[in-house]
Amino acid sequence: MPGERGGEVRVVVYQAAYDDAQLNAVREAYHRVSERLAGVPGMLGNELLRSPADPTALAVMSRWESLEAFRTWEAGSGHRQDTAPLRPFRDTRTGVPFAVYQVDAAY
Repeated sequence: MPGERGGEVRVVVYQAAYDDAQLNAVREAYHRVSERLAGVPGMLGNELLRSPADPTALAVMSRWESLEAFRTWEAGSGHRQDTAPLRPFRDTRTGVPFAVYQVDAAY
C-alpha cells in the first residue's frame, strides 16, 4: 500500500570520474559489472547516476528486495570479483565508499 514501509533496500556506491576518458571507463565498468550481476537473487536492478551539480561525482544505485538479499550477496564469494571493474573509480572524497538505505515509504 502506498506510504507504508517496505522491505526494499537501495545501495549507493560512490564513484568519480575527473575527465572524459575516466567517465567512459566508469561507464564501461558499470556495464561489465551489471552484466555479471544480472540474475543475482534479490537484486531488482541498478542505475549509474551522475550529479548535475558536480559532473565528476557519480554513483551506482542498486535496488534490492530486502536487506537480507543484499547482505547474502555481499557475503558471497563472488561479490568482490564481480564488482572489481568499478573499484578503481571509487570516490575517495566521501567519508565512506557506499551507503545502504531501507525504503521507509514509497508511492
